[in-house]
Amino acid sequence: MDADPKQYENIAVNESDIHKIVVSYLVHNCFKDTLESFVACTGVKQPIDHLEGMDKRKKIFNFALDGNASKAIELTEEFVPGLLEENKDLHFDLLSLNFVELVCSRKIDEALGFAQSKFTPFGKEQKYVEKLEDFMALLAYEEPEKSPMFHLLSEEHRQHVADNLNRAILAQTKLPSFSVMERLIQQTTVVKQYLSQESSKV
Repeated sequence: MDADPKQYENIAVNESDIHKIVVSYLVHNCFKDTLESFVACTGVKQPIDHLEGMDKRKKIFNFALDGNASKAIELTEEFVPGLLEENKDLHFDLLSLNFVELVCSRKIDEALGFAQSKFTPFGKEQKYVEKLEDFMALLAYEEPEKSPMFHLLSEEHRQHVADNLNRAILAQTKLPSFSVMERLIQQTTVVKQYLSQESSKV
């Protein structure tokens, strides 16, 4: 149940706090041009030390989102060496995007060679076996996008992997992996769920 707006509409909100929320969101999502415009309009302090990182993260994010995982991996290893070695799940997801692009391009021989050279180490761990089976099953379909595993080819899947990569890079570079806005929404959701559960007990 949502609270009556009359209960909180008169609560004062510090404008600088709103600015911090907006800046955090723009930095997190690499909206550099929008950030510069916002800074110019509001006079808020610009996080200068984050600008170079934003450019690099944006390139990496876009390569992953476009399915060019090999380039995303290359730039990630240059920007944050060791990240993918420490985060095998993320590394697997990126390699999978690369494999999917080869399959969709009908480069079957290349896809098989890629799988053999890149996925073999993952096949030794049970938690990756089922995922590998799903990806390899794509090879059996003339039109992979019509297979039961079609979601692996979707933009939503690439978006999910790209978002996870962005968060991992932020964490590795000692920045928050979630924007302030995301945290506020998460906290609000938890509070609403708690209040809903409490009200149902009455």
